[in-house]
Amino acid sequence: MFKNNRPVILGIFVFLGLVILVITIFTLGNQKKTFVKSITINAVFDDVGGLLQGGNVWFSGVKVGTVKDISFYGDREVLVTMSIEKKAEAHIHKDAMAKIGSDGLIGNKIVIIYGGTATAPVAEKNSFLKVEKALTTDDMLATLQINNKNLAEITTSFKSIAKKIDSGNGALATILNDPAMAGKLTATINNLQDISDNFKVTSATSKTVLSDFRNFSGKLNRPGSSINKLVTDTTMYGDISGTLSELQMASGSISRFTANLKTMSDRLNEKSNAVGVLLNDSAAANSLKIIIKNLETSSQKLDEDLEAAQHNFLLRGFFKKKAKEK
Repeated sequence: MFKNNRPVILGIFVFLGLVILVITIFTLGNQKKTFVKSITINAVFDDVGGLLQGGNVWFSGVKVGTVKDISFYGDREVLVTMSIEKKAEAHIHKDAMAKIGSDGLIGNKIVIIYGGTATAPVAEKNSFLKVEKALTTDDMLATLQINNKNLAEITTSFKSIAKKIDSGNGALATILNDPAMAGKLTATINNLQDISDNFKVTSATSKTVLSDFRNFSGKLNRPGSSINKLVTDTTMYGDISGTLSELQMASGSISRFTANLKTMSDRLNEKSNAVGVLLNDSAAANSLKIIIKNLETSSQKLDEDLEAAQHNFLLRGFFKKKAKEK
């Protein structure tokens, strides 16, 4: 019976093997998007960073295809041909960009498609996407090495500065260790604060003055006001100019009159003329007084003589005749 059942058992194992093979083929094909309708999109990179054929293509965190082919493009560039699912075609636009990324922190290299505007046309078959140069692990390590070097230099500098401060060398050490210097520094800061407060007050005053000036300017430009007429009326300006000229002429006349009065006063104070002698020479004044007094005395005596002559018998007839004529 065993010999008779051997073909059946063999057929069962072959059938199971075929089923497993078919399932495996469909599973791998599903993962690689082999049996899915797709379009081909290209991107040219300077460096793919170890990307392999069959690598995944992601868009907005969703796997939309695989890397179909990797080949050289020109002298230094690399052409990556991607197989994108047909259903994702409507979401990838011509202005979208592609870059090389990693599946996790240290995972396999993948292609990431991102960006694109809804108003831009949809990427067509065999079209090329713009690429972004991504930082490789070597670039990050080189940058990290440079940062470590700079950090070491900064640490050395801080160590030297701290040592100088602890030893008391330099102005900063003096400020930190000398209480008197700290007090002076505090006083200086207070003075600066006072200056700042005064500046604020001055600024507020300046704003007030500026506001007043703006109000004055507004009144000056307001039609109908006296100041506006004074500024804009040429006739009034001519009248004012004429008045000012007349006032200037009158001022000149007054100045000349004042100068003449001063000259007259100076001459009256001099003794080289009769008026000056009468005003300033006391002896001459006394003499003049005596002369006037003598004249008064002489006039009185002359009156007496005339009165006596009228009563004289020789001249009495003459005076009576004059009296009758009057």
